[in-house]
Amino acid sequence: MKEKLTIVKVGGAVVEDEAQLTELLKAFAAIKGAKILVHGGGRRATKVAERLGIETKMVDGRRITDAAMLEVVTMVYGGLVNKHVVAMLQSQGVDAIGLTGADGDIIRSVKRPLKSGIDYGFVGDVKKADGAKIAHFIDKNLVPVIAPLTHDGAGNILNTNADTMASETAKALASLYDVTLIYSFEKKGVLSNPDDDDSVIPVITHEDFERYRADGTISGGMLPKIENALAAVDAGVGRVIITLATALDGEQGTVIRKA
Repeated sequence: MKEKLTIVKVGGAVVEDEAQLTELLKAFAAIKGAKILVHGGGRRATKVAERLGIETKMVDGRRITDAAMLEVVTMVYGGLVNKHVVAMLQSQGVDAIGLTGADGDIIRSVKRPLKSGIDYGFVGDVKKADGAKIAHFIDKNLVPVIAPLTHDGAGNILNTNADTMASETAKALASLYDVTLIYSFEKKGVLSNPDDDDSVIPVITHEDFERYRADGTISGGMLPKIENALAAVDAGVGRVIITLATALDGEQGTVIRKA
């Protein structure tokens, strides 16, 4: 029987709000067994960029990353957010180690080509996540805290969607562990009505997703999140859940299934 591994991705307002982040990290620290935390930090990056006079451009929930914005996200994701989270986890008794995809060559990507005429800039599409290397940290009783930055093997850092990082990490480890992937944020799950926090959609399949995307129920940053969740399920990840940041027991939220 495979060892259980829980991969939690946290983003959204939770990373920005110290009280919410503290509660999330307490819940994460309480998870028994092997675990990994993948974090975002897009809102923090947007705020820092604004202070520096750098414009933020988004397309379908994904950030356009020119050279100036790449410097911002590298500083914010790999530095400000990652090391803060690692330090907070250490205070919770979790022996965390902060990583980007470049560290140990754990996640390599390629610069995204033009898509529908859109140049995303220095954005990486994951080519390979090295599950064996990531597992090495777990074997040493370390808890990886992964920032949404990858590299191309030619010396270039690339901004990479955190939901994709979590999905690719889960997929790479699915053959080694019984993986549960939890996308956590400030809502109770995927909502059918954004103004009603209790309108949680209990289950989403491929068919459901296409319908919700077409009618506008799901849009913006939730699109890549569910796309990545479905990709993880298709690749053999045991369970994928989108839920509230403090509800990491897997009993609440939206479950993503094949069918």
